[in-house]
Amino acid sequence: MSVQIVTDSTSDMPEGTVNGLGIRVVPIYLRFGEKTYRDGVDITRNEFYSMLASSPFHPASSQPNPEDFTGVFREYCENKGGIVSIHISSKISGTYNSANIAKKTLKSQCPIEIIDSGLNSGGLGLVVTAAARAAQAGANMAEVVNEAHKAVKEVRMFGMFETMKYLARSGRVNKTIAAASSILHVMPLLTFHEGEIVRAGLVRAVSKGMDRIYDFVKNSAPVKELTVVHSQVIDQANQLRHRLGEFIREEKIAIAELGVGLGVHGGPGVLLVALRKG
Repeated sequence: MSVQIVTDSTSDMPEGTVNGLGIRVVPIYLRFGEKTYRDGVDITRNEFYSMLASSPFHPASSQPNPEDFTGVFREYCENKGGIVSIHISSKISGTYNSANIAKKTLKSQCPIEIIDSGLNSGGLGLVVTAAARAAQAGANMAEVVNEAHKAVKEVRMFGMFETMKYLARSGRVNKTIAAASSILHVMPLLTFHEGEIVRAGLVRAVSKGMDRIYDFVKNSAPVKELTVVHSQVIDQANQLRHRLGEFIREEKIAIAELGVGLGVHGGPGVLLVALRKG
């Protein structure tokens, strides 16, 4: 029996990858005013960004509850050789904790391993993909877990937010700072450090931000896997993909759309890369 891979929707994985590797994605929740949606189930990415621009309410995201995971885990306990559930960094979301509570609720009905990726979005997606490929190739539970932990150590992320407006709306930065950045046309560069999103600099033009992303990938070479993630800027994503073909074959570079998890803070105009070092 094969090992079942589970993740949450902050992994921002392309639908083709999810379906091709048999990955189960548990949606996070999004709340606009009094209405709540399940990411990717009740609301699409395009609908989310449209509402983000037009709604009088700034949305809030929240993790799946333990019952969501309990239901999913029960589906696979009887006919799988184990479940490996890989999630967004526990330092920025309670999703990992919800999955652990679900595991305890099932009281060892089947082997379940919960992994904190220390990442989100495309970075989490690369870790999940590595584990799913191993599972699909027939790896046992221990081998799949080892592959996931290996990928966690090799994955790096770096990107640019075109505006701080949504960071201010969600309370992640001071509104005065956000207003000043808009006047000065300053855009934050972000990366992950020890499971947390941290600022990695500032740029004053999208082109400069793309240069910094290019330099990040160059300095990370050799690269064996790479994903470009964007929010409503597909042309920029394609330009960056073409440029990064210098380090890895362009056709191997995936493009994914930023979902609700990071989208509530970044809004449209986010451009980032997630890579796995060779």
